Amino acid sequence: MATDLLFRDDPYSPGASATVIGLSQHGIILDRTVFYAMGGGQPGDVGTMTLSDGRTIAITNTVWNDETKTEIAHVVPPEGLLPAVGDTVELALDWSRRYARMKVHTALHLLSVALPYPVTGGSIGDGEGRLDFDIQDAGLDKDEIAHKVNTMIGQGAEVSERWITDAELDANPGLVKTMSVKPPRGSGVIRLVEIEGLDLQPCGGTHVRNTEEIGRIAVTQIEKKGKQNRRVRIALA
Repeated sequence: MATDLLFRDDPYSPGASATVIGLSQHGIILDRTVFYAMGGGQPGDVGTMTLSDGRTIAITNTVWNDETKTEIAHVVPPEGLLPAVGDTVELALDWSRRYARMKVHTALHLLSVALPYPVTGGSIGDGEGRLDFDIQDAGLDKDEIAHKVNTMIGQGAEVSERWITDAELDANPGLVKTMSVKPPRGSGVIRLVEIEGLDLQPCGGTHVRNTEEIGRIAVTQIEKKGKQNRRVRIALA
């Protein structure tokens, strides 16, 4: 049974009721969840799961339980409390951490617009993140890059999603900016995240609804990672 990905429909929902449908070596499998599973450079969510008797289980990470990415496992401390299959539980995200990641993730999409080069890697943290670019040393300037990104943030662009088929993506290969991570195939459809008038690319992560929610960012570091690889780090200001 596949997990219903509630965070796809509403990334702002901080909690939900769910039913335990299985226990695996990775964690607790639920029929539905607001917890984002680690992937695409975005960490898995953390928070709590409360049982019907009031006892609470800490969720220390969230991961995919299977290679086909249909079930999500909620990771719990070893030798800790576990629910029984069929139990109803209440989920609660560590919302402040999730929201900071949503801001950073959206800001990184704008960074890829400010620096229109192939992306070789990236990661999202709590209030900070980075992208790696396939680019020769071109005298990148931290303040100039930050100004470009902050100008786009200030436009108040709406952020939305839509779905296209594998065939439509094949017909528009320029939508894929990442060299190291390709959009997941197999379901027949691929999720696109659009920042109105600024960016459109495949992405399965969580984002804010409007760029103004990000606030301002600073480019904190530019690192040389190989002959033609530059790592650009940003942080929420």
